[in-house]
Amino acid sequence: MKVGYWALGLLLIPALAVAQGNGKNGSVQQGRKPITSADSVMVQQMFFEGLRKKTIEDQKGAAELFARVLQMDSSNDAAMYQLAMLNKLQNGQTEAQTLLENAVALKPDNEWYWVALADTYEKTNNLPRLQHVFDELLRISPNKPEYYFDKASAFYIEKKYDEALGVYNKLEQMTGLTDDLVANRQKIYLRQNKVDQAAAEMERLIETNPDQIRYYLLLGEIYNSNNLPDKALQVLQRAEKVKPDDGLLHLALAETYRAKKDTEASYKQLELAFNSPSLDVEQKVRIIMGYVPKFPDANAKASALELSRIAAGIHPNEAKIQAIYGDMLAQNNKLKEAREVFKKSVQLNPDVYIVHEQLVRLDLSENRIDEAIKDGENALSLFPNQAWMNYLVGVAYLQKKNAQQAISYLKNVVAIEPDDKDLASQAYAALGDCYHELRDNGKSDAAYDKSLAYNPNSAYTLNNYAYYLSIRGEQLEKAAQMSKRSIDLQPNTASFEDTYAWILFKQKKYAEAKQWIEKAMEHNKNSAVQVEHYGDILFYLGDVEAAVTNWKKAKQAGATSPLLDRKINEKKYIE
Repeated sequence: MKVGYWALGLLLIPALAVAQGNGKNGSVQQGRKPITSADSVMVQQMFFEGLRKKTIEDQKGAAELFARVLQMDSSNDAAMYQLAMLNKLQNGQTEAQTLLENAVALKPDNEWYWVALADTYEKTNNLPRLQHVFDELLRISPNKPEYYFDKASAFYIEKKYDEALGVYNKLEQMTGLTDDLVANRQKIYLRQNKVDQAAAEMERLIETNPDQIRYYLLLGEIYNSNNLPDKALQVLQRAEKVKPDDGLLHLALAETYRAKKDTEASYKQLELAFNSPSLDVEQKVRIIMGYVPKFPDANAKASALELSRIAAGIHPNEAKIQAIYGDMLAQNNKLKEAREVFKKSVQLNPDVYIVHEQLVRLDLSENRIDEAIKDGENALSLFPNQAWMNYLVGVAYLQKKNAQQAISYLKNVVAIEPDDKDLASQAYAALGDCYHELRDNGKSDAAYDKSLAYNPNSAYTLNNYAYYLSIRGEQLEKAAQMSKRSIDLQPNTASFEDTYAWILFKQKKYAEAKQWIEKAMEHNKNSAVQVEHYGDILFYLGDVEAAVTNWKKAKQAGATSPLLDRKINEKKYIE
């Protein structure tokens, strides 16, 4: 519990100490030699030196001086107090308690001694003695409300609820009805399961302050927390008439309708709350994020999207809200709209890295390669050591057919995050693609090997590596094994099946190649390349007419193979 602020007592100590030297209280103790005037001066000097050492935080030296003062003058209450405070700092609560009990015995009207003793009793959980201390403090300072609160709190801890209520009633006579009084009495009534009395306390505050919405909210919370949603609803509806646009009020109504299992009414109240500019932005964010664990439930995603849309409109200059709205748009596959919102969030506040990354990812997903590069390099000017951003910019340059520039970013990835195996695998796979574009087959193969060393189950790497080996006609058995592995890892992927069919074709396994190219064409009916490959396979299976027919279909579908026209015109496969 909280006790009064005893540190102010330090300002009184020097005067108290001087009084000990000259006053009648405690200068002489039975059985001890009376201190002389010279002793008194020495005591004062030691005391003040102790205070000085305490001020410069020489606690050991101060404690020794105060102890010497007590050796010479055993009734020096000021030295007892100071030594007790030093003991408390060292967790010597027992020694401090003894010193303070002696000090209050010598000076029963010193308020600061009693406050310090109360703190000691509290720390040692000595509640019976604590009550006596508060009685003494109230005797000394009967008009200090904090001592009433402390006394009542001690009763509350001892579960003496009626006694605590009695103290609060006395305090009300002195201060009138206050929020703190009501809150503390309510706590007792609720502990006693007297909900009606707790509610009556709040009704008194509402009666005297009918425009204060917070009192209605507190009363509604009492009813809701005690499973009385109908009563809570009545109170909150009264408040709605007073202040219909209060965001917190609509949140409370949403909670109440939820308790009544009226989902539709609850959500409508949430919408009203989100339309209130007064409702804290962070609270709106927490509510929206509360829907995320329920994803991919369609209703949860739609609700989160609508609430974030409202919040983004009400708070157009809040970067965090715009970012949340962008996330919810992306979760609902509204990628174009999400990209624009992320762009706005970055403009409002460029210091949040993850928003930059989301923006660049969406740039790439929409094939906005130039914008991905621009937005990515802008992000890297602020966050140069972000490995993922280096990867994304490298991929953007690779897609732009600028392999050399891509390599410089992709090399940064593994330098920055060498322990992220998944990212390293993807970076080396992209480097393999880059070196292939540059016709550096040795470096390309080495990069793919490193990618697979980090992640042997990367279907993307296995497929690309296998395909490029097959184009060169090298290591076809290794290529076939890698290609089949990619299909096992990611079945029914047309591009992977096409690669495997092509490798089988290069191995002159035409019947098997026909089976796999047909699977690829089944899973992707719009690939001109696969149709051309189908014609190639059919030619070697002896069906020249069907081969030419498929080559013609491939050309009509947009195939751009430089040898396709010759195949058609000469009616034969040309290497």
